[in-house]
Amino acid sequence: MQVSRDIGARDGVTAVLVAMATPLNLELATTMGLAPDGDASPEQLLIAIRADDAEVLAAAEAAVDAALAARERSTGTAAAVPLRTIGAGLDDLPPDTAALAIVSVPGSYAVAEAADAIAAGRSVLVFSDGVPVEHEVALKLAARAAGVLVMGPDCGTAIVSGVALGFANVVRPGPVGLVAASGTGAQQISSLLDMAGVGVSHVLGVGGRDLSEAVGGLATLDALAALDADTATERVLLVSKPPAPSVAAAVSAAGDKLSVPVRSAVLSPETPDLTAAVEALLTDMGLDVPTWPSRPGPAEAALPGAVLKGLYSGGTLADETMLLAAPALGDIRSNTPLKPELDLGTDLFASGHVVIDFGDDALTVGRAHPMIDPTLRLEAIAAVAAGEEPAVLLLDVVLGYGADPDPAAALEPALTAAREAAEFPLPVVIALIGTEGDPQGWSRQADALSAAGAAVFASNSAATRYALDLLGASS
Repeated sequence: MQVSRDIGARDGVTAVLVAMATPLNLELATTMGLAPDGDASPEQLLIAIRADDAEVLAAAEAAVDAALAARERSTGTAAAVPLRTIGAGLDDLPPDTAALAIVSVPGSYAVAEAADAIAAGRSVLVFSDGVPVEHEVALKLAARAAGVLVMGPDCGTAIVSGVALGFANVVRPGPVGLVAASGTGAQQISSLLDMAGVGVSHVLGVGGRDLSEAVGGLATLDALAALDADTATERVLLVSKPPAPSVAAAVSAAGDKLSVPVRSAVLSPETPDLTAAVEALLTDMGLDVPTWPSRPGPAEAALPGAVLKGLYSGGTLADETMLLAAPALGDIRSNTPLKPELDLGTDLFASGHVVIDFGDDALTVGRAHPMIDPTLRLEAIAAVAAGEEPAVLLLDVVLGYGADPDPAAALEPALTAAREAAEFPLPVVIALIGTEGDPQGWSRQADALSAAGAAVFASNSAATRYALDLLGASS
């Protein structure tokens, strides 16, 4: 994706896509007018360029070849053969070291690597998605038998004994342990806790399917037990999208038996607000609830009759927005809808109220997560501006390890261009998730996004309510 951006910035190049030839990327190429001839498989690299003339095209092709060759050279080494498997890595280590393994390979290969780690007595974080649910269950049962923990599959966020893994924020150590079936939900909660002066002991991600009927909360129950036995953990907060009712009941019953108090931050129509869950926890701890940081942005007149366009990188944050907004706005279409009949299908630029999760598995096959590469979302911003519907644009920007080192730098020109291109006022509201300690710095990013004309909030629920106010609605 970096190659695509670099080549696309060359004079005379009007469109470029360098990506794996997955069905999604082939569809994207077709939408861009770059449909390839012949068949292509997901294992092949797709290089598609449109330029003003043949000379520019030839130079762009040469630049792509040079960039790819440079990347290949930079990853090679004559000194040692890189380790290719978990098993090889464990064989190369002294006994009783590396208590945790991380697996980040295509889903079809992840199960074998995770199984090797479990067999060696290691807990494992499976960053990979695309793992069949029956394999997830088998891994978690094997881990329980071995006395270790499986975080994932599709676990993007964890903090273990102060060490951040995957997408995680720089937060202070403290007494609150999180069990999270939600990556961005955990980031929102841990960041708000840090802003309130409260730290976390561990954030144990369990994967988005763990609380489904099929998986039965296997990792959640094991993670709760682990935190209950941890002397640094005094309170536990469970973070999740809506779980299966029977699994929620089993987890609640298990939580009631623990020695540490367990509070729920599980999204549902009745409890749609993660920030409210943090505030309730602070109250339980006898602490004051702070005023969450924000940047108001320019004065914006309300736009009754306009539509909400939510363009999210975090699935839980997208769900939270839909749960908060649906009572006021009615039906909201999405690629991850609250109701099956509201599924967008392949039409991500449909009319009406829309919330898109660009981090959904279907949109990340063969491409980097939108917290790393914002290309698809930037294209969606331009599409909203070019549309015929007055709209309020609602985005999340997630900071921390693993994320874009300067997301405001990519968003600022896109937002400026969108405002200039739109034939109607285009208010922009941003939920900025992170802390001052993050590499990007919350205040630095907030100031830059505010200067670009956006209203910025540390709380996604506050950002959503502000967007609803601009739409002349209320939750």
